[in-house]
Amino acid sequence: MNFDDTPQEAEFRATARKWIDANAPKQYEAELSKSSLGRIRLEKEDIVDVGKAWQKKKAEGGWACLHWPKEYGGRGASPIEKVIWQQEEGVYGKLTQPFQIGEGMCGPTVMAFGSEEHKRHYLPKLASGEHIWCQLFSEPAGGSDVAGLRTRAEKQGDNWIVNGQKIWTSGAHYSDYGLLITRTDPNVPKHKGLTMFFLDMKSKGVEVRPIKQANGMQEFNEVYFTDVVIPDSQRLGAVGDGWNVSLTTLMNERMSIGSRLATGFPEMFEFCSNLMTDDGLAIDDPATRSKLANWAVKASGLKYTSYRAISSLSKGERPGPENSIGKLVSGSMLQDIATYAMDLQGAAGALTGADEEMARGQFQQMLLSSPSMRIAGGTDEILRNIIAERVLGLPGDIRVDKDVPFNKIPTKGRG
Repeated sequence: MNFDDTPQEAEFRATARKWIDANAPKQYEAELSKSSLGRIRLEKEDIVDVGKAWQKKKAEGGWACLHWPKEYGGRGASPIEKVIWQQEEGVYGKLTQPFQIGEGMCGPTVMAFGSEEHKRHYLPKLASGEHIWCQLFSEPAGGSDVAGLRTRAEKQGDNWIVNGQKIWTSGAHYSDYGLLITRTDPNVPKHKGLTMFFLDMKSKGVEVRPIKQANGMQEFNEVYFTDVVIPDSQRLGAVGDGWNVSLTTLMNERMSIGSRLATGFPEMFEFCSNLMTDDGLAIDDPATRSKLANWAVKASGLKYTSYRAISSLSKGERPGPENSIGKLVSGSMLQDIATYAMDLQGAAGALTGADEEMARGQFQQMLLSSPSMRIAGGTDEILRNIIAERVLGLPGDIRVDKDVPFNKIPTKGRG
């Protein structure tokens, strides 16, 4: 495979670079460059407000949601052109964090299952940053078993009445809309009784409670639904076909997470190149060099696995289960790198704030946020099962509840 730009790609890159140079909010470049992994914030500005302004400017210039069709707010660009844009956008891409779920997961699901009216109404506002979307899947009792959800939707005339709870919902506290998967039939096996909707997050009966994280951020939320009314016109897919609809979201989610999640390796390599220990530079230590070499190989593998997925997309193929590989590897790698960096620093690893401690504070925040990266978008165990069964073709796990009606599955709360 030739990774050099074609003449057309080189022209696209030059055009993108010129536009970014003329329009990027350079006053935030230094802060964004120093933002630690897992803790992207600005000292004097709200990251969401700045992100919305940048997203709006990109949309006006034709650079938002590049791979979407033009009629839905995109540019109709190729997957390769999207990658080129991300490379050129650089640190300013951190400002797009509030929109990644909408662009990478919710938008493609609405595009696949929404009505033409909905697509033309909602997607351009998502692309322009006017609206932010979240994904309402996980529940306290379900863990990584999405199909074990208990939030119920009951039909009343042309509406559905929703009651239940979601958890670990990223960005719910600043989102305008959300994708919501519910149980509409408890009398059939758990995968068959689900239905997908989208809803206004400001609807009566929706309560969002932010979750305080160990790294001081509040990116995740609990969301409660009490007699929330959702019109049937906001249903995505057929009644009872919510699992199939959710697969579109989940496959896009794992591709989005796996392709964008930082591993921490570039920061670690630079840090070891400059860290002076009692025995000299950290990078001169054979044990440290061995670890760096191992991580370099993994980082390279992630890069080219991502390129393979991009090549498939360029052929018009749907994101597949193999995209779970990127998320699985990068999540554990991030945690391993942060842990080793803290070991190298010793007691100094607890320091943050001052310029000379910036790198140490960065790895501290990376370590505190890294466990969530191994849970969000599917736990390591779930991803290994997907890779084993759907990529390698190995025998599936025994699932005793596979054909059992959901309301007949034993739980601790039932006799």
